[in-house]
Amino acid sequence: MKNIPYNIVGLLKDRILVLDGAMGTMIQKLKFDESDYRGDRFKNYNSSLKGNNDLLSLTQPEAIFNIHKQYLDAGADIIETNTFSSTSIAMADYDMESLVYELNYESARLAKKATKKYKNNSTKPRFVAGSIGPTNKTASMSPDVNNPGYREVNFDDLVNSYTEQITGLIDGGVDILLVETVFDTLNAKAALFAIENYKNKNLLDIPVMISGTITDASGRTLSGQTLEAFVTSISHINLLSIGLNCALGAEQLYPYIKKLSMITDLNISVHPNAGLPNEFGEYDQNPEQMQNLIRDYLKNSLVNIIGGCCGTTPDHIRLIAEIANDYSIRKTN
Repeated sequence: MKNIPYNIVGLLKDRILVLDGAMGTMIQKLKFDESDYRGDRFKNYNSSLKGNNDLLSLTQPEAIFNIHKQYLDAGADIIETNTFSSTSIAMADYDMESLVYELNYESARLAKKATKKYKNNSTKPRFVAGSIGPTNKTASMSPDVNNPGYREVNFDDLVNSYTEQITGLIDGGVDILLVETVFDTLNAKAALFAIENYKNKNLLDIPVMISGTITDASGRTLSGQTLEAFVTSISHINLLSIGLNCALGAEQLYPYIKKLSMITDLNISVHPNAGLPNEFGEYDQNPEQMQNLIRDYLKNSLVNIIGGCCGTTPDHIRLIAEIANDYSIRKTN
């Protein structure tokens, strides 16, 4: 099998790597209206497009490029593509299934372009992670309480949808694939299956990260899995890292990352929210507060990759990056 020339595996043995922060939070700050989302290309489109953040890679590419650049300037080692919802399943909400390959390809290309100025930096090279979200459907549960056997999507549907996304991301030049915000492990297994099929078919090796989401104090995913069950469910895949993100802030995620460090030998990633949302759905935790909470993860050597999710900005990532080099990595086998 042909290997893509990486050094990220070696870097993870030497230091903690920093992941970027929230794309959606930064887009919200731009206060784009419907016309901004449409751009010239989709001026007369028959559906409302406001809120389709992934589409901005096509209609407002300079804005997305600048967000990537801000995170890189803040010290991120890894930036994520603007493709969290770039699957045919999610894009069906906007009647834009036909754009999936282009969305992923162009988003990957934009992120890769942003890293080019750092290309020859041997001490701090930068990487692009292709963001693969969970879709807006679940294969494990019925959305209809009166028909528990019904499913909106099945495993094969998910595999086909993810395969299209993965193809665009890899053709666009991503260095890593990140299956993130996993609330249903069956959805994630479909993504991982699609990745393995693609790798085998194309004689290609590419690092894969996976990150689940614990939805509340029960310590379970939305589909009811415990953390231990989640780890076991994906243990057959050769992963670069396993971790948690979203739903909770750094303080609330800490005990679950501590537990994760005791049940896996893999590299561990975490990118928590900037605290819990307030009554308006906004995040109030400032960069200094988050930095203090993140320090506990670092001084106890619990993680290998650290970043931010909802509510985090380049200012949050800058303060996280400032302290990341002050602590030792979590040792793996």
